[in-house]
Amino acid sequence: MLKGKKIVLGITGSIAAYKACLIIRGLVKAGAEVQVVITPAGKEFITPITLSALTQKPVISDFFSQRDGTWHSHVALGLWADAMLIAPCTASTLGKMANGIADNMLITTYLSMKAPVFIAPAMDLDMYQHPTTQQNMERLRSFGNQIIEPASGFLASGLEGKGRMEEPEKIVDFLNEKLGNGENETSPTSHSSLSGKRIMITAGPTYEKIDPVRFIGNYSSGKMGFALAEECARRGAEVTLVAGPVALKTEHSNIIRVNVESCQEMYDAATSAFPQQDAAILCAAVADFRPEHVADQKIKREGQTMDIHLVPNPDIAAELGRMKREGQVLVGFALETNDEEANAHHKLEKKNLDFIVLNSLQNKGTCFRSDENQISIISRTGQQDYERKPKNEVASDIIDQLARFL
Repeated sequence: MLKGKKIVLGITGSIAAYKACLIIRGLVKAGAEVQVVITPAGKEFITPITLSALTQKPVISDFFSQRDGTWHSHVALGLWADAMLIAPCTASTLGKMANGIADNMLITTYLSMKAPVFIAPAMDLDMYQHPTTQQNMERLRSFGNQIIEPASGFLASGLEGKGRMEEPEKIVDFLNEKLGNGENETSPTSHSSLSGKRIMITAGPTYEKIDPVRFIGNYSSGKMGFALAEECARRGAEVTLVAGPVALKTEHSNIIRVNVESCQEMYDAATSAFPQQDAAILCAAVADFRPEHVADQKIKREGQTMDIHLVPNPDIAAELGRMKREGQVLVGFALETNDEEANAHHKLEKKNLDFIVLNSLQNKGTCFRSDENQISIISRTGQQDYERKPKNEVASDIIDQLARFL
């Protein structure tokens, strides 16, 4: 089936636009996640409210949100998707696609698409048979697009021809055949998509000792980092997992685990392993500071207060960003409590990251010790926001993005 596939559905100004609802239902039932991009003419035939209710996502039509000016990144959509389906696709849109006329959000998304594109034409039978339309379709095929042939009908002359959009269930079956068997090695979710790649992941907290029985730490469980390690290994990567003090176990044989406790130990392990890696994902919740002095014996309670002087820990992300060579990919995490996006963008640039995964403590039950997460992925080309999901599914989203950089 299409479980876990991310599909951009483009809808154009055709009377067949109402059938897009049936296509969405079929894709969602098959397990796909659907994002609708509709042309202004398409909205004359079907309302975005209807489509949003079916996909559980806001419908994208314009480059900027009418309410707050938020920019919709067609580049981010092109990186996010496993496939793009344009159904129905009018003769006008076919012509624009074939000739690169990027005058609406749908065409710019198509021109940015890194995944396979499927086109289901829908138009008058005579229009479909016109040499211009046929030439445009041949050109689109030469670009690697796949045309879902229209259903048969009758021309005004009484002769049989094609033009009417193929039935929704057959379109869904077509995508299921092409994408749903898990054998497509070009898909970023393929089991072998990271075969031969070496990926280092940091996970969990660090403990910074105060004395032999006390430490400074945080609530990180390591679940997100371990889920990322398992997902990378499942896709064929050789994973080096630098893990802070957590009780989790690894399952996949492709994971080499390096246990550490303090930030300095994690810094030493990460900087030692990074030169041999194709990518690194810095998911650990590393302590920024440590006690300047560590007592050799348990500190006894004396008086009503105790002062601990803290000094900075080494910055693992900054050092790996400095070390990063051409061709390596570096991914960071940003857990924020306020000014989330601004802080994440600042960290992205300052640490020389390729993209950063943002989550917020404002989203209750999605961070420390939770089995779920809600993230945004921010790169230099745009931002993609995701709904709340189990951490293993979030890991799949993150590794989909990583696979596109490798």
